[in-house]
Amino acid sequence: MEETFGALGELVTAGKIRHLGICEAAADTIRRAHASAPLSAVETEYSLFSRQVETNGVLATVRELGIGFVAYAPLGRGFLTGTVRSAGQIPETDLRHAFPRFQDGSLDSNLTLLEKVETIATAMGASPGQVALAWVLSRGDDVIAIPGTRVRTHLEENVTAAALRLRQETLRDLDRAVPADAVAGDRRSPADTGIEE
Repeated sequence: MEETFGALGELVTAGKIRHLGICEAAADTIRRAHASAPLSAVETEYSLFSRQVETNGVLATVRELGIGFVAYAPLGRGFLTGTVRSAGQIPETDLRHAFPRFQDGSLDSNLTLLEKVETIATAMGASPGQVALAWVLSRGDDVIAIPGTRVRTHLEENVTAAALRLRQETLRDLDRAVPADAVAGDRRSPADTGIEE
């Protein structure tokens, strides 16, 4: 880690690259990399359905070190949009087939959580995806969400979510609706390697 980020730091000093970031790293790895060359960003999965960064030291570490946090999959890999209701809806070529949260046993349990988010969203006149994105953005000014978007209407919906401000009461309702430990199934595929927790 020190050798790699030391070399990358030299490239920053030489003006060949501007900023450094790291993805899916544990708190200790972030510290080691940042000590070798200052990091600008840490990218990790973060959503109502994937909240490990709140308890594993990653979010606290980036805040302590002044590093920006980039939340990928802020829509729970699309689950929090409400468009997936069964494993059969996911095309065979879709990577989500490998994710335990989208497999039959876990999917049914997670749909119960999604229904609670949908109820909150409906009361606000918003979509569940917009509420899920607004929740991520509410976590702090140092948190940036990068939802995957392939369709223009989804892009427009996501942009609108940036203006949605969640009241403290709504944030509490969402925390009760989707407790951090309530989501069934792991967030990763068993084939994922190189991801630190």
